[in-house]
Amino acid sequence: MGIQAKSNGVGLKLSRKDFQSDQTVRWCPGCGDYAILAGVQRILPELGMPKENFVFVGGIGCAARFPYYMDTFGFHTIHGRAPAVATGIKVTQPELSVWVISGDGDALSIGGNHLIHAMRRNIGIKILLFNNRIYGLTKGQYSPTSQVGSKTKSTPAGSIDYPIHPISLAVGAECTFIARTVDRDQKHMAEILSAVAKHEGTAFVEILQNCIVFNDGVWHEYTEKGLKEQNVLYLEEGKPLVYGPEADRKSVRLHDFRPEFVEEGSPGATVHRTDDEEGTYVHMLSRLESEGGPVPLGIFRDIQRPAYEALLGDQVTSAMEGGGDDVDALLASGDTWDHKN
Repeated sequence: MGIQAKSNGVGLKLSRKDFQSDQTVRWCPGCGDYAILAGVQRILPELGMPKENFVFVGGIGCAARFPYYMDTFGFHTIHGRAPAVATGIKVTQPELSVWVISGDGDALSIGGNHLIHAMRRNIGIKILLFNNRIYGLTKGQYSPTSQVGSKTKSTPAGSIDYPIHPISLAVGAECTFIARTVDRDQKHMAEILSAVAKHEGTAFVEILQNCIVFNDGVWHEYTEKGLKEQNVLYLEEGKPLVYGPEADRKSVRLHDFRPEFVEEGSPGATVHRTDDEEGTYVHMLSRLESEGGPVPLGIFRDIQRPAYEALLGDQVTSAMEGGGDDVDALLASGDTWDHKN
């Protein structure tokens, strides 16, 4: 029996408690996953949808326990394949709100191919990538996002791999909604998750998340008071890229496809826009911290393209109404198929 969606959410009043399952949440005390779980459970009631219309799909890893803790439909799948399972759910029942929960190791290592093509196809799923730059569940090996020189159980002499930049990867895969937030900022996370829930097509969010046991403090310069003011740029549509404490505000200026960091008020400061179809600007933005600048938090891109499941549905309907080619005749027609239309 398939998942049955309830379409009428008019007058529905739900709370965070309605989305909490009866399972004991089992993450390490202090893990950033708790904050993300709370953030998701807080924004879902605001959408006015029955909880039976939500599906959460996890892969393997600490983050993948997430579906157990949601009182919705859910699947705990296999390593890296959560986007593939989510794709099957979305194309067969497009009215459902389908969320993929994955860690940096799960999504970007064995799951890299599935992640890229889900974004390329623009399937209407919401992908939350918990990035703590480490493998947590398997006890502290380096991951595809670990920094060069990271000393872990599998790289005791320091990692010599260059890390993947998840936002840059999403830009290259033509993802239509790309954002970043952090586990320690509940208000900002709620704003991002609300925007994610409303997007048609693939929505990808990198969540900077702390692993208190194996990689504690990995994002401290972006979360700790006194440091985050200097190192975080909050993206706001239609406003200049400005960051830094009040006494030393700086602007970002794009020059010859490279960012420059200048005093606030300097001429030519770049104004943020999320409608970058071509991708040059958003790619520059995705590499800002690599150029010695702040880390951007917020929505990088939000553009509209037809969702894969809608196009597929139209194609199936057209084939059924038009008759199309006779399959038996095609199978018996010889070694090659000459399509006449």
